[in-house]
Amino acid sequence: MSAFENRLAKNARHWTKWAKRRGLEAYRIYDLDMPDYPFAVDVYGGRVHVMEYPRRAKVKDGTAVAQRDEVLAAIGQVFPGAAVFTKTHERIGGQYEKVAADQAVFTVKENGLTFEVNLSDYLDAGLFLDHRDTRARVRSEAADKRVLNLFAYTGSFSVYAAAGGAKQTTTVDLSNTYCDWAERNLKLNGFASGAQHTVIRADVLQWLESAKGGFDLAVVDPPSFSTSKKMGRSWDVQRDHAHLISQVEGLLAPGGTLYFSTNFLGFELDVDLADGEELTPKSLPEDFRRTVHRCWRFQK
Repeated sequence: MSAFENRLAKNARHWTKWAKRRGLEAYRIYDLDMPDYPFAVDVYGGRVHVMEYPRRAKVKDGTAVAQRDEVLAAIGQVFPGAAVFTKTHERIGGQYEKVAADQAVFTVKENGLTFEVNLSDYLDAGLFLDHRDTRARVRSEAADKRVLNLFAYTGSFSVYAAAGGAKQTTTVDLSNTYCDWAERNLKLNGFASGAQHTVIRADVLQWLESAKGGFDLAVVDPPSFSTSKKMGRSWDVQRDHAHLISQVEGLLAPGGTLYFSTNFLGFELDVDLADGEELTPKSLPEDFRRTVHRCWRFQK
């Protein structure tokens, strides 16, 4: 048994029991634990999702492929018969490799809620596992509140807010794919999109320019970088986050709460936002041993 397979087997035993006790069907079992094996291995409903973070030196000398084969062989030993999906954090030829063909779109349970995931078609599966604890925090604070979810991805924060008794949720994302996905996630949990739970397909930065306020709770998890051809401008989270946070705070009712997060490596919060309370590393779930995001809480 290789060192990697030994670590993976021990992790799988521990985290599978841990997840079962907590009612989680999606969780991480290997989080770049060993520097020589730059992989993240997650379990989604018994299927295995592998993300490779290739080292340039290994790619250059040709050893990356052999190491990937070693990792997949170890996964086959630890999870015999399980469908395995592999991705790389750097696109090669515009394609992501899929191993052991199986139904890629299915649902998983998390803290009593249901979410659709897709392990084959996109780089991410549709549910950011490192935000699990922050989602739970939002659910615990959402009762009778108007909740705003910006750069909402597949709407998981909105689902948690609705489950927590939110008076209203507003979910905004530029992608038609993600907006449709968010609507399906709401429906899976008994919350049809409509007047109470609104999903809006829009450029968030443009939407903010004319948005009306009165929100009690806001969640903002923007991309690190993006370019909008329609708006003729670029987005850089380090450069632009202070203005964004100021805009969202302007939409909050007195006493309102804003959660802001980013996974941009090396991010530094603007000095004028020193009143924000950083929640990381406590915002990271136990199954994440490496910092994936940074998260702050702002109170108006």
